[in-house]
Amino acid sequence: MASLTLVTATKNPGKVRELAALLADMDVRLLSLADFPELPDIPEEGATFAENARFKAKETARLTGLPALADDSGLEVAALGGRPGVFSARYAQDRTAPRPPTDEDNWRKLLDEMQNVPWGERRARFVCEIALALPDGRVFRAKGECPGYIALQPEGEQGFGYDPVFWLPEYGATMASVGLEVKNAISHRARALNELKKILHKLAREAAAAGN
Repeated sequence: MASLTLVTATKNPGKVRELAALLADMDVRLLSLADFPELPDIPEEGATFAENARFKAKETARLTGLPALADDSGLEVAALGGRPGVFSARYAQDRTAPRPPTDEDNWRKLLDEMQNVPWGERRARFVCEIALALPDGRVFRAKGECPGYIALQPEGEQGFGYDPVFWLPEYGATMASVGLEVKNAISHRARALNELKKILHKLAREAAAAGN
C-alpha cells in the first residue's frame, strides 16, 4: 500500500496521466477529482496562476480530508501581452456554445491571432504554479516555466492543451512531438513538481511512520 494518498484537484485525464508519470518514482497513491463525483466544481477566479492553484488545493483538501495537489498552468505569449494566461483553458470560450472549448479550439484561436506575427516575435512560455495543501492548513507552493515559441502550424499528437503549437527550439519540434519522456523532463509542470517532491518525500515518510 502506498505511504501517501494524494488527491490532484483536476478531472483532466491528460493532466492526471502526466502527474502520475512524474510521481511514478514515489510511493504515492494518486487520486483525482474524478474519484469524488459528489464534490462541487471548484472555480478558478483568481487573477494569477498562484492564486488559483492555492485556492483549488485548499478547497480540495478541505472537502476530501486528504493532502491535495493543485496546479494552475497556462501559456503566456509575449506578442499578445501575456495572453491567454489564466484564461488558457477557456481562451476560445463562446458563451453561446453548449460546450466548453476543446484544446483544438483554443490553439486554433491562438494561431489565428498570431498569423501575421513574424517568427522572431513569437516567443512564449508555459507557466505552472503548484500548491500542495494539507488538511491541517499548511500550504506549500512551487513554480516552473518552459520557454519556447508559437509554431506556425500544429505538429504532433502527444500531450494536450497547447502542446501541438508550442515549439521547442532546442529539439526542433513541438511539445506534442518530443515524446512523454522528454516532456516530463523539461515541462513547466515537471519543473514545478520537482520542487515539491522533497516535501512529498517527507510527507510519505511521515505517513509510513504513522502506519507502523
